[in-house]
Amino acid sequence: MTELSDLVGEHILTGVDRLNKQIESYGSLEYCDVLNFTLDGVTYSVVEDPDDGYRSSARDLVVSDTPTSNTFQGVRVLGIMRTPRREHDILDLYDIANGKLVLSAGTENTDDYYPCFVAEWTPENLSVNEPANKDY
Repeated sequence: MTELSDLVGEHILTGVDRLNKQIESYGSLEYCDVLNFTLDGVTYSVVEDPDDGYRSSARDLVVSDTPTSNTFQGVRVLGIMRTPRREHDILDLYDIANGKLVLSAGTENTDDYYPCFVAEWTPENLSVNEPANKDY
């Protein structure tokens, strides 16, 4: 089984999709947030486990056979697990060219009564989306 921490290090990010899909949860279908992202040609999916409406968390990280539909020229990113690790199980991807956070996925407040699913995608932070002339 692949874990978010397995993705620590340098990668090439080439696609991201943020979706809301019906997923089987505890024997019934339920709408869940899904974050798909492609690193080094492999697409990973982080799926929300909505629990009870107040709490949510990330299910297991899975390798998907469905490619992302929102693709772009490869961007070098650095994957870092958010600290303190005891309170978060979140992978943060930073654009290496500009140091900005572009993607976060996992569960925050893991040791709290109200954990929360994290699926954040900030395409405007990609260096390829920055204006060519910043002195306008």
